[in-house]
Amino acid sequence: MSLTKQTVIDQITVTENGIILYREATRIMEDGNELSKTYCRSSLTPAQDLTGVPANVVAICNVAWTTEVIAAYQAHVAAQQINRGA
Repeated sequence: MSLTKQTVIDQITVTENGIILYREATRIMEDGNELSKTYCRSSLTPAQDLTGVPANVVAICNVAWTTEVIAAYQAHVAAQQINRGA
């Protein structure tokens, strides 16, 4: 009997405003059979610090976060703050 733990990024989604959503699946395996699986979901906004983010997610961010996408996201956030009176 051999128990192992596998952690993989099994989903990466890019929304229309440049937010990256990703899901990390952790599987407990026994002799090749999955005993349990848990998920951890995370999100990243354009131009966010990517320290500690998995390399395959960083690669997607580097492609998706063009200068235009970052500027549009920042303008959107600024407009929301003005509308709230902040």
